[in-house]
Amino acid sequence: MSEQILSIQNLTKQHQADQLSGISEVSFDIQAGEIVAIIGESGSGKSTLLKSIYGLLKVDEGEVLFNGKRVKGPDEQLIPGHVDMKMVTQDFSLNIYAKVYDNIASMLSNTNVAFKQQKTMEVMEHLRITALKNKKIIELSGGEQQRVAIAKALVSDTKVLLLDEPFSQVDAILKNQLRADIKRLSKETGLTIIMVSHDATDGLFMADRLVILKEGKLQQEGRPREVYNHPTSTYTAKMLGNAVVLSKQQAQQLELKVTKEQVCFYPEWVELKASWSAKKFNVRDIYYKGFYDELLLERNGVHIRALQLNSGEHKKNDQVYVHIGRFLEF
Repeated sequence: MSEQILSIQNLTKQHQADQLSGISEVSFDIQAGEIVAIIGESGSGKSTLLKSIYGLLKVDEGEVLFNGKRVKGPDEQLIPGHVDMKMVTQDFSLNIYAKVYDNIASMLSNTNVAFKQQKTMEVMEHLRITALKNKKIIELSGGEQQRVAIAKALVSDTKVLLLDEPFSQVDAILKNQLRADIKRLSKETGLTIIMVSHDATDGLFMADRLVILKEGKLQQEGRPREVYNHPTSTYTAKMLGNAVVLSKQQAQQLELKVTKEQVCFYPEWVELKASWSAKKFNVRDIYYKGFYDELLLERNGVHIRALQLNSGEHKKNDQVYVHIGRFLEF
């Protein structure tokens, strides 16, 4: 069983008193070696929370404990931030005219040159950038610069790595590889990672635990599979899976038996099949997604979405039998 490394307790930080901003009364714990993804729409307080955990912001209320000791704010120390944590921001903070090796090695002292060289090469191997060691940062792609920035953050025995939108400058092909490498790095080294993202796919792909924020407040937290399948709000469902949300009246127009004010389901919960409970829907549009289609379906003026794994099976204006196999009420 992993030990708790961080405890976020009733954290509140408002940037402007006259309008909603920042975070409010956020509490959760993080175990050593965990990858935690903080997910939320723009302006939900994700970066504020990350900077507060690191000690870059002076919080209004609450505290962050690292191994049981309070993380000091920027007003309490000469250099803001916690010595055992490192943050990689979207600008990477690299010397663009220096070589990759020198950027990373600059974080270690020259008291033991052999150790410095060994440690730098080790972290480069972990992030698969050894071949780039003599290249200047300015010659690298965004994805390569991201790896160098992470290597630079990790070379000095970092216990917690904080990543702010780590994949925003990485293309789709490299993104999956970088996600996999960061996840592997955590499992191999025991590194704790806290990452912020507006893209829920990052959290679902990588994280051991999700933290969902809305307007600065903690909405839900838990293991990705649990949070995805059992969201406690339509906000979480829409954030994680582009869910269909219907009013009670719309649900009743589809002959769903509902008791609460809203109904929510993911497109993959919609079954395209004829059965005693299936209803006829019209195919209003088809969005090609590669190995599957996303269908826009309509019945009695209500639109829903469904996935068609056998791409091309149904065409626009077809009628299909639909059974909504599972839905949630809020």
